[in-house]
Order: sequence, then C-alpha cells, then structure tokens
Amino acid sequence: MSSHETEPGATAREMARETGEPITRVLVTGATTPLGVAIVERLLAEPGVRRVIAVGREPAESTTLAPRPGAPGSSRLTYVQLDLRRPREVHGLLFGVGRQHAVDAVIHAAFHRSAQDQGRSVRRLNVEATRELLRLLDRHPTARRVVFRSHAEVYGAVSYQPDILDEDQPLNLDPRAPQWIRDRVEADLAACTRMGVAPYDIVVLRAAECLAPGCGSQLHDFLRSAVCLRPLGFDPMINVLTLEDLAAALVIAALRVGVQGVFNIPGADTLPLSRLIALAGRADIGLPSPLLAPLYHWRSRALGTDFRYDLNAARFHFNAILDGRRARARLGYTPQRPVDWRAMAERVSVERRALGSLASRLGRVQTLGSWGR
Repeated sequence: MSSHETEPGATAREMARETGEPITRVLVTGATTPLGVAIVERLLAEPGVRRVIAVGREPAESTTLAPRPGAPGSSRLTYVQLDLRRPREVHGLLFGVGRQHAVDAVIHAAFHRSAQDQGRSVRRLNVEATRELLRLLDRHPTARRVVFRSHAEVYGAVSYQPDILDEDQPLNLDPRAPQWIRDRVEADLAACTRMGVAPYDIVVLRAAECLAPGCGSQLHDFLRSAVCLRPLGFDPMINVLTLEDLAAALVIAALRVGVQGVFNIPGADTLPLSRLIALAGRADIGLPSPLLAPLYHWRSRALGTDFRYDLNAARFHFNAILDGRRARARLGYTPQRPVDWRAMAERVSVERRALGSLASRLGRVQTLGSWGR
C-alpha cells in the first residue's frame, strides 16, 4: 500500500458516512454515452454538486463534455479520458484526480452496449473493470458511495415466476445464457456481495430497458424493422424506461446519503408488446417461435443490426414487470417521463430508412425481404 492510500484517510470517510454529510463531488464512468451525458447534465443542474468528474474513452474534443467557457456548470466539470479495462489507469484515476477533488460518490454506468460483440475484451469492461473499481475504492480516502447501474435482464423471465418481480427474485444463473446476460449478472453479483463489507455504501439499480438510441436497447433496435416479428400466440406485458428517468434515478441514488441496497427502477410505460410495436408505427406479425431466432440472426448478419432473439425470447413469451415500491419508499424515485411515442416512431423510421439505404448499397437486402429493411 502506497503512502497516499493510508488508513487515516479512511477515518475521515467513516466520519462523513456516520454524520451523513451531503454528496458534493461525483465521478461518472461511461460519461460519453447518451446515458452518461444525461447523468452529467443532471448532476451539473444540482446546485449542491460542486464537482463532476466525467470518465470516457474518447478524447474530450470529440465529445459533448469538452470544456466550453461560459456554459452552465462547465467550471465544475472535469473530463478524464481513459480505458477502464486497464487497472493502472483506473488506479491513477481514483488516486490522482479522484483524490485531488475528494470524490464522495461514484456512478458506475460503463457497459459494453452491443449484444453482438463477445469475448474477453467485452468481459473485461463489463465484469473485471467493475471488480477492480470496487476493490480500489476500498482504500480510497474519501469515496463513500457507489451507485452501480444494473439491468432488469439479470432476472430473466420464465413461465413459473410471478408477473411482478421484486428485488428478491432469483437471478438468471444459467451458464448457457448469452454473454450479454452472463456479464451483467456477474457484475451485479460482484457489487451485491460487497454490501456490508466494503467501507462505503453500495446501491445497485436494476433498471428496466432504456428505450433510447445509443443505450444498448434491444427493443429500440427491434423497432427499426418495418415489420416486427413476435411469437405467435404470445403478447406479454413490457415495461420500458426513458433516458431522462434512468439518469434521474442514478443521480437520486448517488445523492441520497445513508441508503444502500438493491432497487428495481421501472419506467412509466407498461404495455403489451403488440401495443408497443403499434405505437412505434410498425407492422406486427406473429410467427412460430422457432422461426424467429434464425430470421433475426440473418437480419443481423446482413444489416449489422444488434437485436438478438435469443436474448429476448423469454420476455417475448412471459410477463416480467419490475416492482418499484422499494425505490419509491427508500430513494424517493418514481418514473416521471413516459416515452414520447410520436417522436419514437419518427426516429426509428429515419433510422430504418438509413439502414435500408446502407443495405441497398451493400446489395444485401434481397437476403431478408422487406421486413428487414
């Protein structure tokens, strides 16, 4: 242990935890994603937050987080470019600029978003970076609160589970699950197992799907098809979350001193899958379920889209709605922003036309027919 990671600093952290001092300096990972930008903007809108450290892989000049003299809150924003998959860089972040600015809280929102990508590099960001961050924070002199952005998909969906899922619902530990799910379950468990052991409070937010572009939303990609295929004879209830509500939940959890634990974060919209498709302005066709996985596989291969039916097969058959009562009672979170379905329909229409144009240039659309354009 180096001299700048000594135990006396931990005493100051413990005193701050016990006295419930307000959170005023927050570090945000994944800050260059649409969610990260929304978190940073919301933190800067909080008058009690004196410093926001935004962390991303991109150069500052290529992001919306570049210094802008005169912009509201810009004097309280510090951007750090680094790769969370490299432990030495994470150490330098926490015990360099993080120590310099006496960071109180960390919002960890960095995840690999594409469901098509797999392998060790993806796992290093999703799982190993989370473990290393939590391990290093054990010795940090001032950080006393960690908010981890988890996903409702860690629960899975099966026929024998209740329609409404509370935080005690078993997680999906199926070793045959796709890596996209396995990584999220493993990272969630890494955070949960440190509750009550780590010298800082941990909040895990298992959020409903954020139906927004650039957020890794499987449903958003699903709706980019002119015709959406779903299992014949099934029309499960789906709950979706807006970017604004997800960012709000993460900031509320970061600033709510003295509360830790696992919390479900539902969105304002709960509706049948068929209704969701209709509101997005898409046609809806039911097909036997065994046909859907290969059809969507070839759509992805031909057009480079991200939706995977094997990730979504269970929830396209069975209800799996998050129970948000604990978050409402202890965090004071309730969803405030429903999806703007008109804007959603217009956006995915534009994206579908761009996708079809790209596919035409590549000469691939014939492999899928009109439903994939």
